[in-house]
Amino acid sequence: MLIDNKDGTVTDTETNLMWQQETMEATNWYNAIDQCSHLHLANYADWGLPTIKELFSLVDFTKVNPCIDTNFFPGTKHYNYWSSTDCNGHAWLVHFFNGLVSYYDKSNAYYVRAVRTVK
Repeated sequence: MLIDNKDGTVTDTETNLMWQQETMEATNWYNAIDQCSHLHLANYADWGLPTIKELFSLVDFTKVNPCIDTNFFPGTKHYNYWSSTDCNGHAWLVHFFNGLVSYYDKSNAYYVRAVRTVK
């Protein structure tokens, strides 16, 4: 169950993850990791780039273009979002047009959404 915390974050009670509601600008994988680790949002500073499993948990296959609940994540781009999961010099990502998972070169510029574990 998703909960809008009304502070720029959304909590998923099933995964115990808190998500940045807004999409960060497209950037390469290295900058994505850096931007997430330096994010200060909703009085928290322990944000990071999600793993592929965490990021994939946002996919809603009842929707398309984008395949995410836009009531909770308005402005989500129907394009690739980086995960922190490495794959032999590439990194895994989720394409939020249709929920497909793939990997690409880390120098490419894709979108970013930070996550933290609810403690």
